[in-house]
Order: sequence, then C-alpha cells, then structure tokens
Amino acid sequence: MILGLKKNEVKIVPYNSEWKNEFMRTRSEIIKHTNVHFDRIQHIGSTSIEGIQAKPVIDIVMGVDDINNISDPFLKAMKKAGFYRLRVERPAEIVFAKFTDDTFEIKTHFVHLVNYEGEKWSNLLFFKDYLNENESIKRQYEKLKLNFLNSNLQGIDKYTSYKEQFVQSVCSINERKIE
Repeated sequence: MILGLKKNEVKIVPYNSEWKNEFMRTRSEIIKHTNVHFDRIQHIGSTSIEGIQAKPVIDIVMGVDDINNISDPFLKAMKKAGFYRLRVERPAEIVFAKFTDDTFEIKTHFVHLVNYEGEKWSNLLFFKDYLNENESIKRQYEKLKLNFLNSNLQGIDKYTSYKEQFVQSVCSINERKIE
C-alpha cells in the first residue's frame, strides 16, 4: 500500500482494504501519545468509504472538548505521534498532517481536530456513513471525483471546490435530521 500526496497534488487510486488497517494503527499511535479515547478518533474521507477510489491519504477526525483550548502539551503529544500542525485556517478546526519523512514534501495522513459531537464532527461522520450505506450515492461521489481528473482543473483547492456542492447536499440531510 502506497500512501501520500505532494503539496497541491490530486491523484485517485483504486480502493485498498489496507486503508482500514492503517487507520487502526494510526489511531493506536495517537492514543498512545495523547490518551484521547478511541471513540473520539474516527476514520473519515474517501479511504473510509468501502470500495471507492480515493486520494491515497488517510483522513481522521478527532474530537476534543474545546477546540479553542488546545494545550502545548497536547500539540507536543501529537508531534510525538508523528503529526505536525498545519497553517491551514478553518473555523472550529485544527489540521495536522503526517509526512513520509523529514523533507515534509509528501503527506500521508491528516487529522482534523474538531469539537467532539459538534457540527463538523457530526457532518464528517454522517457523510462517511451515508455513502457507505447508499451504493448509488457512493458511486455518484466516485464519478464526480474521477470527472475532476478529466477536467482542465488542477490542484487540491479546485478539487475540494469541485466536490463541495455534493458534500454539502449530503450533509444537509444530516442537518435536517438534527432539526
């Protein structure tokens, strides 16, 4: 199993059942260093969706009590687990990445630190579960991702924007359920 993408690279590879095992290994490593409960560390993103092609990067959501009160010891513990805080600015989210080596050129894993059971937590898990339970929606998402590769668009920001309307439409199902 080969994991990793360079900065701004978009590549889609066939589904690999080893992705689940890699998530489990990574979660154990994070727990060992941070003592965050395993229920608060979940596999998300396309590598968590059974049978679809995906970017070869393991995405993880990790829930904390208060995203605005992250301590230096916690950040150091994440670094010991191999994760570096990125300069990505997102509301109510801190993003960490794991790299193949100390050149920091190829990212293999992301941790999206969010408020446990908050809106982002809920939407990220709902999206994964909904696609895993709905074959036709899963295939629509896979086709959308592959269509991006056949477009003239390039780069991770364009890729994310290209998928945004689809992702939001699925997440809105969850938000209607909550109301």
